[in-house]
Amino acid sequence: MPVRMEDDLPDPATLRPGWTTGACATAAARAAVEGLLTGAFPDPVSITLPGGQTPAFALACAERTGGGARVGIIKDAGDDPDVTHGALILATVTRRPLGSGISFIAGPGVGTVTRPGLPLPPGEPAINPVPRKMMVAELTAFATRCGVAADFAIEIAIPDGEKLAQRTMNGRLGILGGLSILGTTGIVVPYSCAAWIHAIHRGVDVARAAGLTHVIGATGDTSEKAAQAFYGVPEIALIDMGDFVGGLLKYLRGHPVPDVTIAGGFAKMTKLGQGLLDLHSKRGSVDLDWLAGLVPEALRPGIRAANSALDALEQADAAGVDLAAAVAEAAWRAAAPVLTAGRLEIMIVDRQGILRAATGLRALPHSDAR
Repeated sequence: MPVRMEDDLPDPATLRPGWTTGACATAAARAAVEGLLTGAFPDPVSITLPGGQTPAFALACAERTGGGARVGIIKDAGDDPDVTHGALILATVTRRPLGSGISFIAGPGVGTVTRPGLPLPPGEPAINPVPRKMMVAELTAFATRCGVAADFAIEIAIPDGEKLAQRTMNGRLGILGGLSILGTTGIVVPYSCAAWIHAIHRGVDVARAAGLTHVIGATGDTSEKAAQAFYGVPEIALIDMGDFVGGLLKYLRGHPVPDVTIAGGFAKMTKLGQGLLDLHSKRGSVDLDWLAGLVPEALRPGIRAANSALDALEQADAAGVDLAAAVAEAAWRAAAPVLTAGRLEIMIVDRQGILRAATGLRALPHSDAR
């Protein structure tokens, strides 16, 4: 018999995905380099995303500048309530001396990293590693086609970006002057609470119907891939729970699976350890005082003054303290009471996909007495 869906929940398939700032910046830079080297701007311009997709982007503006070429693309975030939806992403590409390679510049409206603990060191433009990699690949490929060396400066700018950044966490993180250029897949998956939880429930239903005894709920793609590689489970055992760890655990309470692994990054699992079951930044932030309580007294002042959870973890690593393991244990204790039977595990995975800590699958200290 087919699974009956709740009529009042929207169908996730009806939500339109969009493009990240990283994808838009890459497309703008790709069109700009063609304009620079050939005098003609491709419209639309196609790029290749990390997952192999090849979307095309219409140009909002294109012009030759004194020493380069500039292209603008309007960001379309689809049905996601993204602060940068409708923003103009500008890329200006200029030539650099032979052998100097590709460099990145934060133009007006794009922030600069000023504190440690982020994926980029202080002083760097807030253009994250994956968008940088995408731009390097696109510009290098086109330069090779033209028979020239890929020696370019790429300036990314977002008009009104500094104002838009006031609606983000950038200032608190030490990213000053504007927005960040983000994205690991190039695709914005629409954020809808009801639709996402609906999808979580259906994922559990499918796993149970297939007779699986182990499901993995992950906060993101990196942690999901690491946990799947560790256990070798089939794809239907993977639950893309995002920030909704409570939505997954509460559904599993009434629809149990014998073994449950929750996998996520250090910051997300810190929030779970603090007792938060909704890990979105709007629902709560990492409590550095709480983290400081997990380390020896001598380290506590530095942890309390840390710029981010990652900064705190790096301080603990440098001192030889396994803070990731302590957070995993705390997260296990916070999540276990939500379930009623079976075994639970917490995994912490870093941004490179390396397993930093795992509690192992352990039986719950209680059972369903109903």
